[in-house]
Amino acid sequence: MRSPNIFHDPLHRLDSEKQTFGCRHTNADICSKNGLPKVCALVRADELCSAPPISWPKQFKKLQLSNTKAK
Repeated sequence: MRSPNIFHDPLHRLDSEKQTFGCRHTNADICSKNGLPKVCALVRADELCSAPPISWPKQFKKLQLSNTKAK
């Protein structure tokens, strides 16, 4: 399941540096946490991922900054 732009999509209100709403991996098929209960957004009822990409905290800050500038 490739989704190359998902990493750069605007922030969701439930996104944080430590979790994402939905999967932010550009290729979820190769994520080592794919399908893990209580971890993977693809199998959790609340659709939160508690194991986003290693680069997510930096990307979160970038998206947060760009969101602030847009307002």
